[in-house]
Amino acid sequence: MKKTTAGAAKSATKKTAPAKPAVKKSAAKKITPAKAAVKKATPATASPKKTASARSDISGLRKTPAPPAIRIPDVPKEATADNFVKAMQPYISPTERDKLMRYFKQDEGDQFIGIRMGQLFALAKAFIAMPPAELDKLLQSPVHEVRAGALSIMDKQGRNNKTPESRRKELYDLYLKRHDRINNWDLVDLAAQFVIGRYLFDKPRAVLAKLAKSKNEWERRTAITATAYFIRQGEVEDTFRIAAMLAHDRHDLVQKAVGGWIREAGKSRHRQELLLFLDQYAATMPRTALRYAIEHLGEKERKHYMGLKEK
Repeated sequence: MKKTTAGAAKSATKKTAPAKPAVKKSAAKKITPAKAAVKKATPATASPKKTASARSDISGLRKTPAPPAIRIPDVPKEATADNFVKAMQPYISPTERDKLMRYFKQDEGDQFIGIRMGQLFALAKAFIAMPPAELDKLLQSPVHEVRAGALSIMDKQGRNNKTPESRRKELYDLYLKRHDRINNWDLVDLAAQFVIGRYLFDKPRAVLAKLAKSKNEWERRTAITATAYFIRQGEVEDTFRIAAMLAHDRHDLVQKAVGGWIREAGKSRHRQELLLFLDQYAATMPRTALRYAIEHLGEKERKHYMGLKEK
């Protein structure tokens, strides 16, 4: 009986043995990491239709190639105005020139050559050691991007905590001396905060009121934009004081600066100062300035102040 039982057990084992090689193992062998990678890659293959479209796009890009990226080792070691202008040449793009001319309001005699601002600022960083005498040469250029490069360098020097006070004074004087060449909103915004505002932070600020009364719209924009540095330090009194002087300015690019900077000054713990300003001026200040100023207020407050304007 024992032998029979053992035989039966062996027989049962033999009968069940064919079920041992699992189908799953067979499937697992087929899905190797390499094959899985192939499977993942397969859907990414473009259809003939998409490929044709892609070729069309690439063909279009070849006609108007993007300017090459800045390579710092190629920048001349001597930070002079002439070397800066020479270093700009490889990045000139007719396509970019057309964009800039559409985007900016141009003063008479202002010229554009077509350099992307990001590339220009990277180049300015490489020339950060340029002395004020060389910066003055750049500011006298009729080319917008050359002057923008000069102001970007001045801004970077102004931001640098290692810049000595004597150099800050030179930059401040140069900015005011050549304000006639700082003749567009982007040029003002590039340097007013850290060249004018930072220099004046621990000094008398009567010059800001003088600029705010100027007949030149860009000098008026400098007056309010320079106070942005004070806002950074937690001081907002001069921002609202200059804004009150410019509350009814007729130039839209001054209005935008006024509204934008009192909005920034009115954030956080200075919100009450913004509301008091709006209570006094919302009904009479230009709509553009008002819209910029109330942008971060709640819907109910925005409706209230816009309602004052409509009365």
